[in-house]
Amino acid sequence: MQVSAEDVRASAVRAKRAAAALAPLSRAAKDAALLGMADALLVRAEELLAANAEDVAAAQAAGTAAAMVDRLTLTEARLAGMADGLRQVAGLDDPVGEVIRGRVLPNGMELRQVRVPLGVVGIIYEARPNVTVDAAGLCLKSGNAALLRGSASAVHSNIALVGVLRDAAEAAGLPADAVQLVPGVDHESVKHLMQLRGLVDVLIPRGGAGLIRAVVEESTVPVIETGVGNCHVYVDAAADLDMAVAIALNSKTQRVSVCNSAETLLVHADVADEFLPRVLGALTEAGVTVHGDDAVRAVAPEALAATEDDWGAEYLSLDLAVKVVPSLDAAVEHIRAYGTGHTEAIVTRSLAASRRFIATCDSAAIMVNASTRFTDGERFGMGAEIGISTQKLHARGPMGLPELTSTTWVAIGDGHLV
Repeated sequence: MQVSAEDVRASAVRAKRAAAALAPLSRAAKDAALLGMADALLVRAEELLAANAEDVAAAQAAGTAAAMVDRLTLTEARLAGMADGLRQVAGLDDPVGEVIRGRVLPNGMELRQVRVPLGVVGIIYEARPNVTVDAAGLCLKSGNAALLRGSASAVHSNIALVGVLRDAAEAAGLPADAVQLVPGVDHESVKHLMQLRGLVDVLIPRGGAGLIRAVVEESTVPVIETGVGNCHVYVDAAADLDMAVAIALNSKTQRVSVCNSAETLLVHADVADEFLPRVLGALTEAGVTVHGDDAVRAVAPEALAATEDDWGAEYLSLDLAVKVVPSLDAAVEHIRAYGTGHTEAIVTRSLAASRRFIATCDSAAIMVNASTRFTDGERFGMGAEIGISTQKLHARGPMGLPELTSTTWVAIGDGHLV
């Protein structure tokens, strides 16, 4: 169904009105709504799974890649996880009203910088119904109205999910329009949303490189850029090799369809002879296809020859690029050339090496002796996340509640005049 620019604008106007009602709400009111939403997801699970099954069947019939179908699919366990995420958000401190800094000026005026909601937050995302719930919950807790624009491939899932969330919000005394789906499923409705500067306060794209680039380049609304995940694991000369095998395997295979899974493994030449046979055997056993340089293929001739495209690839599949590097600095040079600024990991027992890696890798998150899979709002204790920001302005890394606020300066005087 095609919609007009006015249809999309009308939804933004309603969201603006809802945002004004949300901004002064108490934490208790917001938490009650979040808990009601969590309960409603489970009570109405059958309805939600039936709607999702329509989307999954259509995706499979269209020949959609397995990784994308996995992202699209809801199960009872995933619904329970989404409900738990809402409960975790309810248990977090309310960022609204937090005093960032304050002081009394020499003239006696009191000055404070206080967190306030952004207002209307638009989220444009691909076939991931969990984003619908995560985004709605985080926006509500931080006092923002959520305008959600999921992909056409998840339309039945998103309509059902937003219906449940709106009903629960309204039952808790909040405006239903605090959570809305942007009308329409074609690209035109996205373009209309991107032109609503003044009604929509910020847009957050979540998805592949093409989606993110289109929103950044075409939007007149301010954009927080969430990143493509070409993540690296670097095994240093001073690495514990048992640990390195485990971290490389977990970073690649724990869940391949997510942005914090590893796509490239870099191995210091000093440990390559001992490490490569071990890690390549473990990766092969796990079903991973290795794309290697000459040094890797000398150990594993069955590996595919890595091309220039492989070093920059976000596979989102059981594929991994593997390269031997002569030094830590060479590893960092490779990461800075091909990485997307998302997450990089180093495995090392050397404090000096870890410090240099941290200082020279220009990424939103850096793991030392830990899997790249830890770059996640829930694992960072932030509850759900709105996305992983790879830009440097406003927010960087997993975006939780504080990242969905701005600030207001409050000055309190007693008849003070300039």
